[in-house]
Amino acid sequence: MIGTPTTSVTPQLTFAEAMTLAHQHWNAGQAQQAEQLCQRILAQWPQQPDALHLLGLIAHAFGRLELAVSYLRQACQTLSAPAIYFSNLAEMCRQQGLLVEAEQAARQAVALDPTLVDAWSNLGIILQESGKLDDSLECLQRVVTLRPQAAQAHNNLANTYRRLDRQERAEWHYKQALSLDPNYAEACSNLSFLLSSQGHFDEAVAAGRRAVELNPRLVDGYLNIAEAETQRLNHGEALRWLDALHRVAPSHVGGFTARAMVLRKGGLFDEALHCARQALALAPNDASVHNAMGNALQASGLHDQALEHFNQAAALPGSVTEEAMIARGVLLLESGRKEEAAVAFEQALSAFPGSIRALTGRSDSKTFKPGDADIAAMEAGLVREGGLLLTDKLSTHFALGKAYLDTGDSARAFHHLDTGNRLKRSTFAYDSQTARQWMQSIAGLFSDEFQSARQGQGAASSLPVFIVGMPRSGTTLVEQILASHPRVQGAGELSSLRLAVENQGRFPQNLANCSAQDLARVGHDYLERIKPLVDARDRLVDKMPGNFVYAGLIPLILPGARIIHCRRDPVDTCLSCYSKQFSGEQLFTYDQTELGQFYRDYDALMRHWRQLLPAESFIEVDYESVLDDLEGQARRLISFIDLPWDEACLDFHKTRRVVRTASVNQVRQPLYKTSKGRWRAHAEHLGPLLAALGLAEI
Repeated sequence: MIGTPTTSVTPQLTFAEAMTLAHQHWNAGQAQQAEQLCQRILAQWPQQPDALHLLGLIAHAFGRLELAVSYLRQACQTLSAPAIYFSNLAEMCRQQGLLVEAEQAARQAVALDPTLVDAWSNLGIILQESGKLDDSLECLQRVVTLRPQAAQAHNNLANTYRRLDRQERAEWHYKQALSLDPNYAEACSNLSFLLSSQGHFDEAVAAGRRAVELNPRLVDGYLNIAEAETQRLNHGEALRWLDALHRVAPSHVGGFTARAMVLRKGGLFDEALHCARQALALAPNDASVHNAMGNALQASGLHDQALEHFNQAAALPGSVTEEAMIARGVLLLESGRKEEAAVAFEQALSAFPGSIRALTGRSDSKTFKPGDADIAAMEAGLVREGGLLLTDKLSTHFALGKAYLDTGDSARAFHHLDTGNRLKRSTFAYDSQTARQWMQSIAGLFSDEFQSARQGQGAASSLPVFIVGMPRSGTTLVEQILASHPRVQGAGELSSLRLAVENQGRFPQNLANCSAQDLARVGHDYLERIKPLVDARDRLVDKMPGNFVYAGLIPLILPGARIIHCRRDPVDTCLSCYSKQFSGEQLFTYDQTELGQFYRDYDALMRHWRQLLPAESFIEVDYESVLDDLEGQARRLISFIDLPWDEACLDFHKTRRVVRTASVNQVRQPLYKTSKGRWRAHAEHLGPLLAALGLAEI
C-alpha cells in the first residue's frame, strides 16, 4: 500500500499543495500545467492514485480514451482508492466497449460507497448496454428516487424502459427530463429514437433536429435522424445526415455501422461491407459492430463469415444478443440448414423467453397447425403491457396472418394481414399514378425503331440470365431449378442492374439519346458488378423480379443475355404479396387497391415486351405449368439458356444454396399444388384487390 505523501514535491510545494494546485490548473482549463504537476508527483511517488486519477481525467478530456483507462486502472489498484475512482473507471471502460470490466468497477464503486449516486447511474447504464435490463432498471430507479429533479436521471431510466419495450414509461420519463431541462439535447435525441420506433417519423426527425441544434456535436442526434429516415425508406436523406455526422465525428463507430445498414438496404453491398469493416477496425470487441458486420457479409453472399460474426455478436456483452441470435437462425434457414436453424431459434427463445422476434423469425420455416403454441404466444405479445415497437408489431401481424392462412382461418388471417399492411403502408409515401406513368414512359421509349437502331451495341455476354416478374410469381422456384444445374450459379436478387443503369442518370430519360458507347458502358458496369459471384460457372442467374422494367434494355446492353418472365395467376400472385412483409422496397404491396393497380400496369408493360423482344432472348414460364409438368418446363428452361440437360434440376429442393427471399421454405421441399387457386378460399376478404384487377364479378 502506498501511503499519502507528506514531504514536498519541490522545495517550494508539499504534496498536498501540489495536488491542490494541479486541480486548480485543471479546473481553470490549464491542462498542460495540471499534467506537468501530476507527472512531477509521480516521479517522486510512483503509483500515487490521486495523480493517476487526474491524469486519467485529462487524457479522457483530450480524447485519449485508452490512456485514460490505463491511468484509472492504476489509480484503482491501491487500497486507498475511493469509490469515485472506480465509478470513473467504469464509465471510461464503458466508453471503450469494455463492458465486463466496466460492470466490475461500477459494482466496486457502489460497494465502497452505497450513497454515491453517480456510481449507481454508471452501473445502471453499463447494465443497460450489457443487455441486463432488469438489473439496470433497479439501479436507475434508485437514481431517480434519489434525484427526482435530475433530468439526466429520467433520461437514463427512460433508455432502459425503452429497451424493455415499455414505451409509455419511456416516453413519460423522456418528457419529464425535457420538462426539467428543455434544452437537454440527449433527451431530445433519445425521444427521437423512441418516436421513430413507434412509426412517428415526422416527430422523430423534428426531435432529432432539435437535439442537433442544441448540441451540433451530439452523435446520437444525427444517428437517430438517419434511423427515422431509413425507416421511412428515405435512404438518400439518411445518408445526408450521416455525411453531416462524419464531418463532426469522422471516426465514430456508430456512424460507420449506421452507414453500413443504410447502404445495405439500398443494395450497395460492397460499400456497406467496407463501412462495416471500418467499424470493426475501430471497435473489434463491440457486439453491435459484429452484428452489423454479419448483416453486411450476409448481404454480400459471404454466409460462413457472416455466421461467425453473428456468433461473436451473440457471445459478447451488449444489447444486440437477441438480435444476433435470431439473425443466426435466419441465416441458417436461408442456407438450407433447417435443423440447425430450429435449434438456433430455440436457443434464442431459451435466452429470451417469449421473444416476439424469435417467434416471428421462425414463422416462415413452418406450416402452422391449429393450436400451435407460437400462435398463442404471438397473440399475447400484441396485447402485452407497454405494447410492441412498430417493427415487432408489423412482423407479428404478418406472422399471425401466415399462421391463420395455414390453419384455414380466413377471418383471423385477414384481420392481421389488413392491420399489418395498413400499419406498414402508413410509414412511407407511394403514388400509384406516378408508378403507372413511369412504366408507360418506359414502353413509350422502347419502340421497334428504338430497338432496331441499337441492336448489338452493348457488351456481348451469354453469362447473365435474368428472371423477372411480379414478386411471389415463382421466380425463386425457377431460379432454384436453374441453379441446381452444375454449370449455373444462382445469385439471388441483385441490385446490380439497377445500379448500373442509374449510374447513367434517371431511367428511362437517360437513354433517350444514348450512344453505342453508353450502352456498352452500362453492360460492362453490370458485368463487373457480378464478376465476384460467378464462381467459374457458365451462367449466372439474377433473380431480381423488378428488373422487368429493364427487359427492353437488357438485349441492348448485354447482347446474348437471356430473360425469363415468370407468370402466375394474378390473384394468387397478389394475395401472396399481400401476405408478406418484404425486406426490400415493394411499396405497392401493402394496399389491395394499389397492389391490383400495380399488377395491371406491370402486365401492360410485359405485353409490350412480349411483342418487342426476340424469342432467342425472352421466354415466359407459367408457375402453374411448372407445378403440372416439372420435367417438361425444366428441360425447356435449360434448353433456353443453351446448356445440356442435367437430372439434378428435378431435385431442386435438395440443392444446398442460400435463398434470401420470402420463398425460402417453399424451395426446400418438393413441389406441391395447394398454392394453385389458393385465393378462392379467401375471396370474401379480397374485394378491393379483385376490383382493382377488374375481376370483381368472379
